[in-house]
Amino acid sequence: MYKLYYYPLNASMAPHFILEELQTDFELILVDRKSDAHKKADYLALNPAGRIPTLVDGQQVVFESAAICMYLGEAHPAQALLPQVGTPQRAAFLQWMMYLTNTLQAELMVYFYPQRHCNDSSHISGIVAAQEERIANILALLDTQLKNQTFLIGEQLSVCDFYLFMLAVWADELKRPPLSFEYLGSYLRRLAKRKAIIKVCNKENLSLTDYQ
Repeated sequence: MYKLYYYPLNASMAPHFILEELQTDFELILVDRKSDAHKKADYLALNPAGRIPTLVDGQQVVFESAAICMYLGEAHPAQALLPQVGTPQRAAFLQWMMYLTNTLQAELMVYFYPQRHCNDSSHISGIVAAQEERIANILALLDTQLKNQTFLIGEQLSVCDFYLFMLAVWADELKRPPLSFEYLGSYLRRLAKRKAIIKVCNKENLSLTDYQ
């Protein structure tokens, strides 16, 4: 049985979605960020980066949310959440997964933690404003990508879609949130109807009312 070390609405959300989508057995283990449990010795023994999430699969331990998502997809090929190697869809998957993690998620982290990116607190408001614009441009690109297709890599549901939904949840406080974009918003509302996403959001106490 998989063990997912998680915290609600944290980066563990995407792996949580995927575990539910796979309909596989797993155990959720809460890592209390409020008490810095992710920085304590027992957790650091599993995940020396001291970040959430961590997946334990027997003797195999995987950390980093995107890596866990891809690991799960590869472990369950019958569900086809990862396109086959050598196909155009696989190339698209790799492209968009890297874009989500290295671009959208990275820019969101600067937006949420601007104090980590300056030595003068008077610069924080400027960083936040700049990030609003940068993230809006990223969301606009994703919106265009979704104009004529059902999922991010085409007509096949993939790990990318669950990962993007997690990031969209994080970005819902922006001046131009993901739901405000025509095609991206419609896509997110469709995903919000999936049983796996509904189940995880219920467990993690996230209302999907805005996605109705």
